[in-house]
Amino acid sequence: MCLIAFSLGQNPDYPLVVAANRDEFFRRPTAAMDWWQDAEQPPMLAGRDLLSGGTWLAVSRDGRIAAVTNVREGTAEPGRLSRGELPLQALRLPGAELEQQLMHRQDDYSGFNLIHLDGQSGWYFSNRDAHPGRKVHRGTYGLSNHLLQTPWPKLLKLRNAMSRTLADTPAGSSEPLHDALIKLLQDTTPAPDRDLPDTGVGLETERFLSSPFIVGSDYGTRATTIASVSRSGEIRVTEQGWNPMGEPGERRQFCWQR
Repeated sequence: MCLIAFSLGQNPDYPLVVAANRDEFFRRPTAAMDWWQDAEQPPMLAGRDLLSGGTWLAVSRDGRIAAVTNVREGTAEPGRLSRGELPLQALRLPGAELEQQLMHRQDDYSGFNLIHLDGQSGWYFSNRDAHPGRKVHRGTYGLSNHLLQTPWPKLLKLRNAMSRTLADTPAGSSEPLHDALIKLLQDTTPAPDRDLPDTGVGLETERFLSSPFIVGSDYGTRATTIASVSRSGEIRVTEQGWNPMGEPGERRQFCWQR
């Protein structure tokens, strides 16, 4: 997952909204979002990385959401453990136990950002943060492949557009809200060179990765996921899959009452 915007308490009818693009190589085997029934995990809705067995974003039946992004590093060393297990742990473990475990094992993973959100607040942890582990309160936030709120152009663009969309969203409109956010995440406009970060991957790659939606034949945006929790307890999740060169794939929708 390479771009996430999330809102806490910014719309009176939708206290929690998450909008995210997952960018990955198309050759990496993946299962679309569905309910997991693993004996060692509580029921959760998530896609599945069939190579490492984890996920990038997961939603619990009671409306908690956990997601992970990698930290872009030009010479990153592979971690001993897969980052895809982190959203699963976030939904399974109590907060204090999760934080303690990550503090002791953060060097076992390549660079990562982990968020865990509910309708009232959130929690963020990065093993590249000087002070890992912090509460997240009311507001609209962005996360890409650096630390929370790092002002990369695509993060700022999506975060601001999401704020405007939520301000214009009336009650009882979760499906139109999801459609509007999916459209925002399809933005293929690259950032100007002067605004590009320098993460050690070279100028051409920085340009290629600078738009909210990445179009490519081998690597690109593979899934757009929108999740919302309403004040009345409706939980809606939409996943739009994408094929190479941005061609639409399967769309899956889930809706239930907390």
